[in-house]
Amino acid sequence: MRVLVVEDERDLADLVGEGLRRHAMAVDVVYDGAAAAERLGVHDYDVVVLDRDLPDVHGDEICRDLAARGGRTRILMLTAAASVPERVAGLGLGADDYLCKPFDYAELVARVRTLGRRSREPVPPVLTRHGIVLDTRRVQAARDGRHLHLSLKEFAVLEALLRAEGAVVSAERLLELAWDEHADPFTTVVRVVVSRLRGKLGDPPCIRTVPGAGYTL
Repeated sequence: MRVLVVEDERDLADLVGEGLRRHAMAVDVVYDGAAAAERLGVHDYDVVVLDRDLPDVHGDEICRDLAARGGRTRILMLTAAASVPERVAGLGLGADDYLCKPFDYAELVARVRTLGRRSREPVPPVLTRHGIVLDTRRVQAARDGRHLHLSLKEFAVLEALLRAEGAVVSAERLLELAWDEHADPFTTVVRVVVSRLRGKLGDPPCIRTVPGAGYTL
């Protein structure tokens, strides 16, 4: 899942971003509305966690513009504007969900996950193929009954390959799905993670490299 966190309280923004990464999400963090608008013009996010009272460009404007595009990106407003009229106004701008500060972190993760599922084509929470069982809610994986000790990047790559249902997934697409914007597209990081994943999946081999195109499960 690709998430953009937009929050002008830098410490809070960084904590939210780091916490979501621990749940196998690729997270970008910005601290003002202008930077948010720039990122949204470049990247295709599943979920935007959006503060309302932002410098440069107000969060309400970001929300209104994003909702008007009619894309698949879902919006979670995370704000101190907690009164009923303020929540109604925020949802009226096009937000899909609204969470007031202070908030419970487990609830934030649950809401982001729910919105992320809504932004994609419907898929079961447990994915299976070639004896692999991947539980996306518990972030657990097994093959032929053997538990797989995967890193979060390995888990995210395996999930992307399973979701593709045998179709080829390019290295660029894996980089977009499993890493944040700071990942260097010219590095071999995808190849390294796929190699480690192959080793952990064991025999018989199930990840095939398609030269010049990517990988398929």
